[in-house]
Amino acid sequence: MTTIGILGAGRVGTNLAHTLTTAGHHVTLGIRDNDKPSTPPADGPEIPYADHATTARTADIVINATPGDSALERLTALRPELADKILIDVSNATIDGPDGLPGDLCYPGSSLAEQLQAALPTTHVVKTLNTMLFMVMTAPTALTTPPTAYLSGNDEQAKKTVTALLADLGWNPAWIEDLGDITTARATEAMILVVPHILRRNGFTPFAVTIAR
Repeated sequence: MTTIGILGAGRVGTNLAHTLTTAGHHVTLGIRDNDKPSTPPADGPEIPYADHATTARTADIVINATPGDSALERLTALRPELADKILIDVSNATIDGPDGLPGDLCYPGSSLAEQLQAALPTTHVVKTLNTMLFMVMTAPTALTTPPTAYLSGNDEQAKKTVTALLADLGWNPAWIEDLGDITTARATEAMILVVPHILRRNGFTPFAVTIAR
């Protein structure tokens, strides 16, 4: 059993928390101020929550599910709590367009994952699960076409650990594509720019940006 702290208690964070808890991990949801996480489904597990610092400090692995446009400042403040830990970044740092959907990147020519790794040099940042709607993260087999989960990170052992965690979320190893070091995250983060166009045409129907072979 792994102790996992998830920073962010919105749809992404709570969705991951429920599935990982069901898989046998001890999960804490990190919240800000007096916010409370989303209510679990009637048949779902009850997830404990704490402030961000406590959540990061007491976890073996930390998942960043906070809004990408403000994540860098928020997580940089947790440098001591995140030291020597794996940080899984599933967020995309974007600037919203007029309709509230992603319109541009906050870090063109770079990525949130790269910025986090530079700001947290003793933390092992791994980028993954940021190229799909949130419900696919924990139900990849629900799609008719096998989806792809991309991995970017400098530490090979950290990526192996994350790959094992993805298996607990239902990901087939054949669907996981290790792109290389953390600089490759700029490619997958840029994929988010296709998402609003798909959403405008099809609504929030589950999908993933996938490699077909």
